[in-house]
Amino acid sequence: MEIVFEKKYMEELYLTGKTSDKKHRFQPPVVAKYRKTIDLLESVGRVEDLYRFHSLNYEVLSGNKAGLESVRVNDQYRIEFSTKKIASEIVVTVCSIIELSNHYK
Repeated sequence: MEIVFEKKYMEELYLTGKTSDKKHRFQPPVVAKYRKTIDLLESVGRVEDLYRFHSLNYEVLSGNKAGLESVRVNDQYRIEFSTKKIASEIVVTVCSIIELSNHYK
């Protein structure tokens, strides 16, 4: 999948392991797992392939987050994203990373 970050801090966190935004600071183990999860999202060819990785707990969200999908980073955090398939010679799924959120807040 092709990864697009909607928020600057999400891209900074992935590329450098830290953010310049003081509001979005995470512990090093969370950052490491986040980067690993983004790499995994980038490596799969189709969204359906995420079901093979049970630890990600891939799900399509409902309710006030309808239209979004999520995978777990750890027990506390998840990555929320949306996908869009672009029809061309090769089908490209664009994964738009929306949020690294605390699942229980």
